[in-house]
Amino acid sequence: MTGATALSARRAVPSGIEAARHDSSRLVPRLLIGTGLVLTALFIVMPVIVIFAEAFAKGVAGYREAITAPETVSAIWLTVITAIIVVPVNIVFGVCAAWAITKFDFPAKKTLISLIELPFSVSPIVAGVAYLLVYGSQGLFGEWLAAHDLRIMFSPTAIVLVTLFVTSPFVVRELLPLMQAQGSSQEEAAATLGATGFQIFRRVTLPNIRWALLYGAVLCSARAIGEFGAVSVVSGRIRGETNTLPLQIELLYNDYNATGAFAAASTLTVIALITLVIKATLERRMGER
Repeated sequence: MTGATALSARRAVPSGIEAARHDSSRLVPRLLIGTGLVLTALFIVMPVIVIFAEAFAKGVAGYREAITAPETVSAIWLTVITAIIVVPVNIVFGVCAAWAITKFDFPAKKTLISLIELPFSVSPIVAGVAYLLVYGSQGLFGEWLAAHDLRIMFSPTAIVLVTLFVTSPFVVRELLPLMQAQGSSQEEAAATLGATGFQIFRRVTLPNIRWALLYGAVLCSARAIGEFGAVSVVSGRIRGETNTLPLQIELLYNDYNATGAFAAASTLTVIALITLVIKATLERRMGER
């Protein structure tokens, strides 16, 4: 009996150790998940709640009055129009650049990729200053523009130009890895069957990249709508004319109009939330494919 008892005790020791290891292995993921949830609540959820709480601090009537103020409406429209112009241009540029890089070999391919990545390496404020030094009244083309009565800086045109610059890599960066992984075998097969270049793109290439293209367009739209640094340099911050929605939020906050600032910020927040939903949906679709 004594030997059997000792043998049972020896067998119980490893099982106890395994149970402790199992508990510790479950504890670490729980701690990580709990920490993530707490940080998300503190740094994401709470700020969003505060934005809407402050926006409706004076009730629905106060919110409606703030959001329909002429300067705020003008800022919203300018932001939307800028995005409407910038996103299609970047889609066309992104598809053409990705097509050229992945389907053709040419000497300046690496240089083109580096130039496409440039907006991610340069601060938006530096980009705005660069445009100012090129197209401003004292800039490189300033005298020529003045002689032809053309004004680029401190106008909506300048806002569109700098927004195009800072958002230009988004579509390309989403398309490049996918198109490189797919190769060009399908396009070559279609070409041997007599398909034209446009038919190959429309019936072969575009169906294979449509989800990545939409994903890049969503990211481009979000950046275009929320861009602040470069726009703040070239817009001139003219009330009711060249203030985009982010600039209008800062202006209202500096004027101690907290309700107006948070009401305008709530608009950007809603756009951001919609963007996140669309982004998650596209990621799921791309994962399924």
